[in-house]
Amino acid sequence: MKIKKILLTGAAGFIGSNLALRLLDVGHIVVGIDNHNNYYDPVIKEARLARHSHHPNYTHLRIDLADRKAIEKCFSEHRPQVVINLAAQAGVRYSIENPIAYIESNILGFAHILEGCRHNSVEHLVYASSSSVYGSNTMQPFSEHHSANHPLSVYAASKKSNELMAHSYSYLYGLPTTGLRFFTVYGPWGRPDMSLFKFTKAILAGETIKVFNHGKHHRDLTYIDEIVEGIIRVLECPAQPNQVWNSAIPDPATSSAPWRIYNIGKNSPVELMDYIRTLEKALCKEAKMEFLPLQPGDAPGTYADITDFVGQFNFVPAITFEQGIVKFVSWYKDYFKC
Repeated sequence: MKIKKILLTGAAGFIGSNLALRLLDVGHIVVGIDNHNNYYDPVIKEARLARHSHHPNYTHLRIDLADRKAIEKCFSEHRPQVVINLAAQAGVRYSIENPIAYIESNILGFAHILEGCRHNSVEHLVYASSSSVYGSNTMQPFSEHHSANHPLSVYAASKKSNELMAHSYSYLYGLPTTGLRFFTVYGPWGRPDMSLFKFTKAILAGETIKVFNHGKHHRDLTYIDEIVEGIIRVLECPAQPNQVWNSAIPDPATSSAPWRIYNIGKNSPVELMDYIRTLEKALCKEAKMEFLPLQPGDAPGTYADITDFVGQFNFVPAITFEQGIVKFVSWYKDYFKC
């Protein structure tokens, strides 16, 4: 493995902070970017960052991807060889309330990253997409070779836009880009706006949890360590053109340009009620539940086809949901001293 200088955006985020630790551990030089916004309590972002901010091979920049001048300066001063873009305005439901925030961060901000890569000879751009791009598609498991053109939220649309923008830069400028469609990432140091965090907090406090779609939907839940391992494997293998790509029957997951899309998921969806029962068992406490309809923008189910990812990178996520929940609950109780 060659040591690289890596620009990592979203470095104080859930996935970004865990990835930063791993990158530094294997010897890479990491320049981290995060705007430390208050979409959720920024205290946990500071706590995540504190785990790696003092590492001698780490530099942290508190800047926003939407700040073009700041991003240009970052690229020109630090000259990264590889870029991993995990920064984004997250949250499907919040995108319905505040869509402009997603345009500014996830589309304009990503354009600034692409321009930085283009003008600074970046070897490989790896970026976070999302399972939400599958939208109203109901053919499961979701495959990268399926259509993903009917997003159900602005968040999903912004992630699909990233994939299309990346393709144009791969085609026009020869920039190798790899998009990773993450499937519901969970685990220690997670996001407080996610259901696992909310459910755990409410159950421990004896409060009622909101169970949407009357508990009938399912998610392909993927443990954080599996996502980190997947990214590590991808960054070492820049996307290559598909030599047999046929423009008459275009494959949505590959291209004649150095551009690829992969799913990263557990390939084992969990029903919501099983999810809650597993959490109750780990907490040794029963949940009080309020059953509600499916929310606007939510998909009733996700299920990742990871055939391409396994075949290309020889990695199969192995941590079960039950194991992951126990790890999360142990971390939660330790972090919050409860």
